[in-house]
Amino acid sequence: MISLEEIQQTLNCSGTGALPQRLQRQLVFIAEVDKMKSIVRRTLLTDGSRQENDAEHSWHLALMAIILEEYAAEPVNLGRVLAMVTVHDLIEIYAGDTFAFDVAANQDKAQREAAAAEKLFGLLDQDQGSQLRQLWEEFDAMDTADSRFAASLDRIQPFMHNVLTDGHTWKLGAVTKEQVYHRMAPVKVGTPALWPWLEAQVAAAIEKGYIKE
Repeated sequence: MISLEEIQQTLNCSGTGALPQRLQRQLVFIAEVDKMKSIVRRTLLTDGSRQENDAEHSWHLALMAIILEEYAAEPVNLGRVLAMVTVHDLIEIYAGDTFAFDVAANQDKAQREAAAAEKLFGLLDQDQGSQLRQLWEEFDAMDTADSRFAASLDRIQPFMHNVLTDGHTWKLGAVTKEQVYHRMAPVKVGTPALWPWLEAQVAAAIEKGYIKE
């Protein structure tokens, strides 16, 4: 994988016709976040053929936001939601994907991700870097209508994939009903219309042995 230093050296033009520094930093950032395509998640594609990557996950959430906006519990700004789901996992380029049901790995997740955010968003000029970091922080805080809707989609997507892949990550983590409901709680707040469907799927997964009672 190409290093950040190699990207910077290659893209930072110098001499006659050099790009403005702001544009150089933007191009470096855009090239660096291409590494999202190499961050592999535990979630399988719906056909079970392979694990998805972070870029695919973020694209899927963006499309879900467009399709499912009418089920948001509160009015949302779709443009902000799309920006939020696009940005929400960028820091995993440095912090890695942390499996939701890995208790040990989640203990230092906040610290790892904060350090990653500082490094990644610091590649941009302060105005843009701060804007993206604020979106990332808002998503995690779930304290606005936009972030509550976005977070609910982030829970629904892998849940749906589990339903379609015989409970792949549920079995991988040997998860219990209590753990699943704790993880899925944002759905009840952000998209409550989907909660009855979710409860029915959990009951079916327990019956099939994918989730422990």
